[in-house]
Amino acid sequence: MQKDLYLMTTREIIIDTADQLIRSNGFNAFSFKDISNKIGIKTASIHYHFPTKTDLGVATIKEHIERFEHYKAELADKSPLLKLKRFLSIYSQIKLENKVCLVGSLATDLNTVDDKIKNELKTFAELVLLWVTEVLTDGKNQGVFEFQNTSRTKALMIITNILAIVQLSRLTNDEDFEIVIEAIIRDLEPHN
Repeated sequence: MQKDLYLMTTREIIIDTADQLIRSNGFNAFSFKDISNKIGIKTASIHYHFPTKTDLGVATIKEHIERFEHYKAELADKSPLLKLKRFLSIYSQIKLENKVCLVGSLATDLNTVDDKIKNELKTFAELVLLWVTEVLTDGKNQGVFEFQNTSRTKALMIITNILAIVQLSRLTNDEDFEIVIEAIIRDLEPHN
């Protein structure tokens, strides 16, 4: 889902760098100077594209929304099980990169960020929740998944589990991450 660095515009490189810093350090733990040092441009160049850090934060979330929409379109004709496995694989990649997801990182800073960031993050979180809910509903209707709760509740349980285990397994054990992913899938299997 990430773009090739050599084909990216300066604006895209700034967003990508901000994304890396948000997901590794948190929104409040970086500055335009950090981005400037990392990619070798003046902070004035960053301000040209993003007058404020809030503008950059919103653009970073919008980039994730765009990537997720593209991801959804790529998976549109796939089975519910494959869709869910591919969704979980996003978090496997995040874990591999020793980061946290954007939603998890920004949710931690939620009380200290501008309302524009809060609103965009809420939009992104709702988009993901709606899609996972739809995947679960389709899977249940097709007999691929079996669960007792509503599809939305089950989606919330899956998303919160995967968000939490990405972070918790940094403190416990890498195998814990794989155990939880396997349990998520196994828990949805029909019990016939």
